[in-house]
Amino acid sequence: MAMATGRLLILLLQLSFLFNNLVAKQSSTADHHHHHHHRRGSHGRPDKYNNSTSNPRLQQAYIALQAWKRVIYSDPNKFTSNWVGPSVCSYNGVYCSAALDDPKIKVVAGIDLNHGNIAGFLPDDLGLLTDLALLHLNSNRFCGIIPESFANLTLLFELDISNNRFVGPFPSVVLSLPTLKFLDIRFNEFEGALPPDVFNRGLDAIFVNNNLFTSVIPSTFGASGASVVVFANNMLGGCLPPSIAKLADSLEELLLFNTSLTGCLPQEIGFLYKLRVLDVSYNKVVGTLPYSIAGLAHLEQLVLGHNMMTGNIPEGICILPNLMNFTYSYNFFCEEEGICRNMTANGIKYDDRRNCLPGKPLQRSKKECEAVYKHPVDCLDHHCSSGAAIAAVPAASPLASPPIHS
Repeated sequence: MAMATGRLLILLLQLSFLFNNLVAKQSSTADHHHHHHHRRGSHGRPDKYNNSTSNPRLQQAYIALQAWKRVIYSDPNKFTSNWVGPSVCSYNGVYCSAALDDPKIKVVAGIDLNHGNIAGFLPDDLGLLTDLALLHLNSNRFCGIIPESFANLTLLFELDISNNRFVGPFPSVVLSLPTLKFLDIRFNEFEGALPPDVFNRGLDAIFVNNNLFTSVIPSTFGASGASVVVFANNMLGGCLPPSIAKLADSLEELLLFNTSLTGCLPQEIGFLYKLRVLDVSYNKVVGTLPYSIAGLAHLEQLVLGHNMMTGNIPEGICILPNLMNFTYSYNFFCEEEGICRNMTANGIKYDDRRNCLPGKPLQRSKKECEAVYKHPVDCLDHHCSSGAAIAAVPAASPLASPPIHS
């Protein structure tokens, strides 16, 4: 397994090198107006690399790509116009490399149609692309569902189908892919619950934001080992499970804004010593700010705005060595400790508007603040379990957002 993984990483490096070379060549072409990776041919290559008739794997790729072209209904940039004939390694957006199991055989190892504005759907025949390591379809108009035949793409390392029009439940077929590390399905119309198994597959990057997912964040969240997780702009609800502590050795970015998150932030957030970005804004988070966050020495962005948090802003957080942006506007904080009263002096951009801070401008009314503090939330008495949530008093409607302090 380790040897196979090593060969796959070498293949990905080769593909990356190929992509970069193609971009460099294309940037010098005056009539090229796209900024993404488009290939215009494979001139100068030996015929044996391009001719699928002598290579069964390229023949399979030819069948798959021709089936795909037949269900492409709109291609205004004529990106697939040269998808003609058996020389699939010459097709725009198709990248060939040596097979992992036999370096003498050329195979289709990557497809990049990013920003093609192509409309159509994904046919079952794409399951014939069994050597595919990269599939990038960002910013097109593909629709429908992800075919079950994707289960055959056992070498797939990166899957990016973001910013399309895919529908249906979470495409669970991708969870059967043994080498998948990068999953990006954001900006589609997937719906329903996030399957718990999505966090048991060893994914390094998980982007599921801007869909229609509901239910709660699964308790298996902490098992993922991911470095980047983006849940934002879904309707997940529930609270952040303490199992997040299991991500201590990996998690660097966690974006949960506008996910209907409730409850308190768990003290276990402070275990995420690699964390650089934390955004839980536009939710219904209550309680005090965990002081454990003061131990996150790598933290650069801390965004808590538009919640119902109370208590103090601890000075230990405001003096974090790498902190660049600290936003906690539209909450009910009542005190800023020490240097937190003016973080601009330390070069930190901050926004403390619409809280309950004495002597500060643009704060909530006394009536608003008293209504919340009459019903304090003790986070020690409330634990996130099976998506349980702490009831929160509705927040006042926010005002327009002027620039933050800098």
